[in-house]
Amino acid sequence: MEEINDVLRKVSSTLKFMEEAGCMGFDCSDKTLSVVAELGKIKTYLPDSLDTIRNDLGDCRRCKLYSGRKNIVFGAGNQDAKLVFVGEGPGYDEDVKGEPFVGKAGQLLTKIIQAINLTRDKVYICNIIKCRPPSNRNPENDEIKACFPFLKRQLDAISPDFICALGTFAAQTLLDTDEPISKLRGRLFEYHGIKVMPTYHPAYLLRNPEKKRDVWEDMKKLIGMMKG
Repeated sequence: MEEINDVLRKVSSTLKFMEEAGCMGFDCSDKTLSVVAELGKIKTYLPDSLDTIRNDLGDCRRCKLYSGRKNIVFGAGNQDAKLVFVGEGPGYDEDVKGEPFVGKAGQLLTKIIQAINLTRDKVYICNIIKCRPPSNRNPENDEIKACFPFLKRQLDAISPDFICALGTFAAQTLLDTDEPISKLRGRLFEYHGIKVMPTYHPAYLLRNPEKKRDVWEDMKKLIGMMKG
């Protein structure tokens, strides 16, 4: 916003100087008037704040998941984070507390974050969908479609340098692909100019602890890129 104000101040100063110099007007040809008319249609774009996005989400009933949830799990962490972790969706503990990644998978994610010399208050954590699916089943296409616009606005508001996509649904949704996470993990992609590193979901690691080494290798790549 300050940059816009600075531009306006410079424009005002320039117009005042031209007035004092005796300038009585500008070229008013049909071409100039048409350009001015088009400029009037251009709106300055500023990303919404996270609070605004949460307010817009409201008591969301945009998909069938609302009927079984206890809480909407919007996201948590640093709104100026350079790194955002995007998971799949809330589980039982998250649904009860209304916070992302607070159960056993969340405890493992906390250890992963600490292992790359960060803390949860230095990153932002959210999910592809914001309501718990019944019995923690996989999110369905209509549920992702209803929720994804809000995630996109969150990422726009935070404007991170990096996203770590946790698991199949986070990676496939962000990257618009149907490739399995086993092929996506450890590779660098982009989402609207933001670097994306997919890796296995912490819940998957709880069931397959032998894959923790793969995730650690992915995290080493990620932190290396963040350090530049």
